[in-house]
Amino acid sequence: MLRRSSIWVFGYGSLIWDPGFAWSSRQIARLDGYERSFCMRSIHHRGTVQQPGLVLALDRGAGHCEGIAFEIPARVADETLEYLRARELISAAYLERHEKLLLRDGRQLDAVTYVIDRDHDQYCGGLTLEEQAQIIARAAGGRGPNRDYLINTATHLNELGLRDPQLDWLAARVCELGA
Repeated sequence: MLRRSSIWVFGYGSLIWDPGFAWSSRQIARLDGYERSFCMRSIHHRGTVQQPGLVLALDRGAGHCEGIAFEIPARVADETLEYLRARELISAAYLERHEKLLLRDGRQLDAVTYVIDRDHDQYCGGLTLEEQAQIIARAAGGRGPNRDYLINTATHLNELGLRDPQLDWLAARVCELGA
C-alpha cells in the first residue's frame, strides 16, 4: 500500500552528511530530552568486534540535540525506511522511535529517530572525552576509519552553524593523536 503523506527522519550524525536516501526538504531541527553522544561501540561500520570504534547515538538526558530533519516523499518512504533499518539497526543497538521535533521555522512534527538502547551490550555511556579520543583515533570498520566519521560530523555541524564543543574537542584531539 502506498503511503499518502511524507515522513520525516531526524539526522544527528552521519545522516547529516551521508543520508543515502532521497529527500524533498530538510530543515534544522531540535530534539529535546536527548543528547548527541559517542555512547555506542561500533563493531560494523567504524570498528570491529576485535577493536570496536565509537559512533554517535542519542542518549536520554536533560539537554537537547540539534540536527537535520529530512522530509521523505511518500512515494519513497517505505524504501527509505527499509534502507535506514538495514543501516541503523544492523546490531539492534539503536531503537527506532517516533519523536517530536521542533523545526527552526517553528513547526513541530513527529520524526523517525534512532536512539541508543541502554540495555544493549554496545552501549558505553560515561566514557571520558580522552577515552573516546583514544578509541576513535585507532578504530576502523566496514565504512572506514572512525576518525573520518568524527571529522565529517563535526565539520558538517559547524557548516550548519550547529556547534558541538565536545565534537570539536574530540576532532582536535584525534588529529593530535596522529590518526
